Amino acid sequence: MKALVTGAKGLVGRRLIRELDGAAVLGRDPTRARAKLGDVNAFAWQPDAGPPPVEAFSGVDVIFHLAGEPVAEGRWTAAKKRAIRDSRVQGTRNLVKALKSVKERPEVLVVASAVGFYGDRGDEELVEDSAPAATFLAEVCVAWEAEALAARELGLRVAMARTGIVLAPEGGALPRMLPPFRLGLGGQLGNGRQWMPWIHVDDVVSLLLHAARTDAVNGPMNVVAPNPVTNKVFTKTLGQTLRRPAVLPVPRLVLRAAFGEMSEILMASQRALPKVAQDTGYGFRYPELRPALDACLGQDPAQ
Repeated sequence: MKALVTGAKGLVGRRLIRELDGAAVLGRDPTRARAKLGDVNAFAWQPDAGPPPVEAFSGVDVIFHLAGEPVAEGRWTAAKKRAIRDSRVQGTRNLVKALKSVKERPEVLVVASAVGFYGDRGDEELVEDSAPAATFLAEVCVAWEAEALAARELGLRVAMARTGIVLAPEGGALPRMLPPFRLGLGGQLGNGRQWMPWIHVDDVVSLLLHAARTDAVNGPMNVVAPNPVTNKVFTKTLGQTLRRPAVLPVPRLVLRAAFGEMSEILMASQRALPKVAQDTGYGFRYPELRPALDACLGQDPAQ
């Protein structure tokens, strides 16, 4: 399987590249991409400026489209929200536009999406045919996925990976959580009843490859562990893993003051379940939270 990857320098992209044999990448700075990723065939592309070069698709079987402005970095100013949307919606539109000029097209497009599609849904179990919300992130996801689905008209199978909170030792949400917890100052967010659709990074990469290789994955696929937990359970488990107390809750008003509108992604309750993944035969390496945290933090579960 020869792949073309966008967003290859990100947390998931770097891991994915290691699992692929000779992948090509699209990025804003090919020199930096090669420096960070090693011996890859890198092509220059500004996602919101126009289509990528057609030669990047030569011999490619599958595209993994992971590029997008980071959502959880910085306050959501008008400019930030525009960048979040344009990098995903316009970027995907430009990617599909380029495919129209490719004579021998890839067979599959696996595009990143997010559980933000569902918004704040309380205790409702969310599977891939659940309706979208009307929040900013949900509207971005809906438009993002619509642009990706246009590739079906060109003969590609399209899978949309609605990804949850990725747990990894080297990046993402977990390292940001650790300093207060290690000091014994960690605790639940708000009342702690919101569901957290977590997933270990190893399962994220394996699910992307599963989507690429499995014809039955056609459309949205929730990239989340099969056992979501509430924020209260998550913080308690993280504290137990670190052998530290986790008893200091962070009020919702404090989160709103600190993060502005972006605080909605911290407080939204999304009890998302990986129905498509399980129905198509995927077996999770980390179905339970504690072993996933132990793996990320280098803990011995027997201790």
